[in-house]
Amino acid sequence: MTLPSSVAAPTETTKLEDRYWDWNGYKIRYQAAGETQSDAPSLVLIHGFGGNADHWRKNTPVLANAGFRVFAIDLIGYGYSDKPDPKSMSASGYNFYTWADQVRAFIDEVVKDKSFLICNSIGSCVGLQAAVDYPEKVEGVMILDPSLRLLNIKRQNPLSAPLVTAFQALLRETPVGEAFFGVVATENTVRNVLRQAYHDSSTVTDELVQVILNPGKTPNAPRVFLDFISYSAGPLPEELLCALSSDEFKVPVSILWGTKDPWEPVEQGRIFQAGRFACVEEFVELPGTGHCPQDEAPQLVNPRVIDFVTRHWKQ
Repeated sequence: MTLPSSVAAPTETTKLEDRYWDWNGYKIRYQAAGETQSDAPSLVLIHGFGGNADHWRKNTPVLANAGFRVFAIDLIGYGYSDKPDPKSMSASGYNFYTWADQVRAFIDEVVKDKSFLICNSIGSCVGLQAAVDYPEKVEGVMILDPSLRLLNIKRQNPLSAPLVTAFQALLRETPVGEAFFGVVATENTVRNVLRQAYHDSSTVTDELVQVILNPGKTPNAPRVFLDFISYSAGPLPEELLCALSSDEFKVPVSILWGTKDPWEPVEQGRIFQAGRFACVEEFVELPGTGHCPQDEAPQLVNPRVIDFVTRHWKQ
């Protein structure tokens, strides 16, 4: 099969059918396009914090039209997947190890093919963790504006760490947290947050606001939100890249970074440039884009995805 090296930006978004998959007794929402194509590479798209499969609505159908089998998944606790109360979960809760295991199971049971993981923000840590834990399932990982995890305990000043921990406990364990979520989960707040994250404010449409806001109205959404913002443990992206750079792994990594990302500045991201980590083959700066370039500038991201997959599929 010959894959195109470039693709035009979508002229409009396409609402894909919602599908559901049972994972460990939980209902997981996902979307798919092009999945019936034979002898085609498989992609799993992994959203960031507060996102869901709809955040890839400008990518999933376009990449399928380019000849790929494409699956966008809602991580447990996000989108329209189940959101069990963190205190009731028998497993490790909402963290990168749980989500990496979810991705592995999804590849085994739904995709049924070794996959490329295309990830944004905290989804990047999920994809990298999945590659570290299950390298035999992953063809390659592309990360877009990965979270640097500035609240991770390893990054905190030892003097201020107790204050951060106390504030996180206040949000997670008292009514203050529920009230805080009530302020955040409003149309005006979501719109303002997106306008901060996106450099081009014209791309923050009413449709996008509803894509991000509506899942926050589902049961237990506040508990999941508060649980994750209190999560200061787990891996840092550079630790995962370091692990993937050892001789036992053969998983290539591509990094895309918006030059106008206000949350994860590209100046800090340049520590991941190709050459420092053996697994990182490219570090591409996307001019004039913010934290979610797959949605803000799909005309820049989709061709990069196609090129990366084309280079590595069945090698």
